[in-house]
Amino acid sequence: MSHIVSIQTEIRDPIAIRSACIRQKLPEPVFGEAKLFSSSATGWKVQLPEWRYPVVCDVATARISFDHYGGRWGKQKQLDLFLQNYAVEKATLEARKRGHSVIEQSLDDGSIKLTVNVGGAV
Repeated sequence: MSHIVSIQTEIRDPIAIRSACIRQKLPEPVFGEAKLFSSSATGWKVQLPEWRYPVVCDVATARISFDHYGGRWGKQKQLDLFLQNYAVEKATLEARKRGHSVIEQSLDDGSIKLTVNVGGAV
């Protein structure tokens, strides 16, 4: 039986953050305080390509802090890709934790289809 599921992503898992960075070939995330343009934030700092300031993921609140000055200091596309990669990694981690297998398929529109096989059966 097939089911379609939509996921609203909350960034709460440091392991999935690290896995998303590896997937996207980003530097390893570092925990600490980051200076943004006119503020600061504490959490897992993720440095996206060509972004002036890091994206800061507070896993306790699921809040993401960043300053890209309307796209002048970083392209939204890079953040969207990181969020997509995080969602894929977190869903895969949770499925495997429960003994399920996961098949990943990249689609032409840039989205990713995950098929979770309950009980690990393919």
